[in-house]
Amino acid sequence: MNSSDAGSATSTELADLSTIDMALEVVQLPVADVDRAKTFYRSLGWRFDIDLVVSDDLRSVQFTPPHSQCSIQFGKGRTTAEPGSAQGLILVVSDVEAARADLISRGVDVSEVQVQRPPGLEAPEGRSYFAQASFSDPDGNGWVLQEVTTRLPGRAWED
Repeated sequence: MNSSDAGSATSTELADLSTIDMALEVVQLPVADVDRAKTFYRSLGWRFDIDLVVSDDLRSVQFTPPHSQCSIQFGKGRTTAEPGSAQGLILVVSDVEAARADLISRGVDVSEVQVQRPPGLEAPEGRSYFAQASFSDPDGNGWVLQEVTTRLPGRAWED
């Protein structure tokens, strides 16, 4: 593919939006030690949903971040991805400083808050979308706290 392929008419045509409801419900995290991961995610104050042992080769542990519609699962026999290979998992928060302070109080090593607005981007004024901090779980799966106080237009589904 060359740069002219990216601008072809077929790649820029918009398909009609699907009318089928689909919700991203669970994201798989690759971990090396299920019990260590379980202890870590419990320490974050996330809702513990289940620890289902099906067999010696299949175990699913699920947690849900506070007020999230999407959960995480990890375990044994869940994914072939390398432990720590999940990166850029975004947790949207209304106050990144408060979320960072909460995680630090729970023993998590969280980066300083960075505010970076790309030049020329049409977006709401302030820090919404541009204030972020990051942390990793014990396996190196990377999480981003992203402050969103004002949503960009078009971010709500129409009925």
